[in-house]
Amino acid sequence: MDKHSVIGIDLAKRSIQICLINTRSNKVIKNKAVNCNKLLQHMSNMNPCKIFMESCFSAHYWARQLKKLDFDVKFISPQHVVHYRTGQKTDANDALAIAEAGLRTNMHFVADKGIEQQNLQCLERVRARLVKQKTQVVNQTHGLLLEFGIVSGRGLKAVSAILASALEDGENELTWEMREMFSEQRDEINRVHDRINELTKRIEHYSQTVSPCKSLTAIRGVGPIGAALLYVMLGDGKSFDNGRQAAASVGLTPKQYSTGGKVTMYGIGRRGNTQLKAVLIRGALAAIANLGDKQDHFSCWLRSLIERGCINKAAVAMANKIVRTAWAMLRH
Repeated sequence: MDKHSVIGIDLAKRSIQICLINTRSNKVIKNKAVNCNKLLQHMSNMNPCKIFMESCFSAHYWARQLKKLDFDVKFISPQHVVHYRTGQKTDANDALAIAEAGLRTNMHFVADKGIEQQNLQCLERVRARLVKQKTQVVNQTHGLLLEFGIVSGRGLKAVSAILASALEDGENELTWEMREMFSEQRDEINRVHDRINELTKRIEHYSQTVSPCKSLTAIRGVGPIGAALLYVMLGDGKSFDNGRQAAASVGLTPKQYSTGGKVTMYGIGRRGNTQLKAVLIRGALAAIANLGDKQDHFSCWLRSLIERGCINKAAVAMANKIVRTAWAMLRH
């Protein structure tokens, strides 16, 4: 392993920029573009050293291939690389910025993902896109019905019921063109809804076959979707020194602003993994709704949080505790 050389790689679809830096002389040895089909052949002729890449599409695949060549690969969040780029945005400047960002002593690196994690991530990303698409179609249908004086309630069930009655009603203002269009809207909603249910079942089945996910579902407030997202985010937990770092990476710790010894704490905001954060908070709210008069230690702790603050703050605190517990289970 060459301790005096580092490589910054800027990934792209076809052309990949490689920047080799000698840390002893602090000079750029080379900064050239290589075709993605020839990357492994090019890297096999170089001495193994540290490689820094942005955490983006195809990064984890290339990391697995480069680790087979004895390279030490680490990922950097793209938002941390921008501050180190000088000059205009080019592939060469980006690769140099990635290498310089990786050399920072306080840089936080992104955990690499295995095949199982990427499988779950792909399934969940397709499902999340379909959920968003279903919401868009339902909202659009709701607005179009208002153009003809047909008012529906909130949610999928209400829109489906009002669509059925509107299409059967022959005295409203709907023409045959509009009836055909609304019938197509209903079919599209049902088709997307069925597709979401299918992917949900596949994720649940996958979560039961993957041992870490199966263990995570034992945590109160964590379902199959939450377990899958936690496993994708945390991996084996070795990328975080403690549970607080894991919770901060998800975005479940308050934003802090301190100056002159005065510390000001804000809300959690929209930082971190917003999808996982939303799933965990919804799971926490569901656990709070079913709290009842349980007297175990966790229930008493949760009930005291609600009494001191409010339900939403208690849900965020519980989501934070879930991430810390999940990290401990995956790490140890």
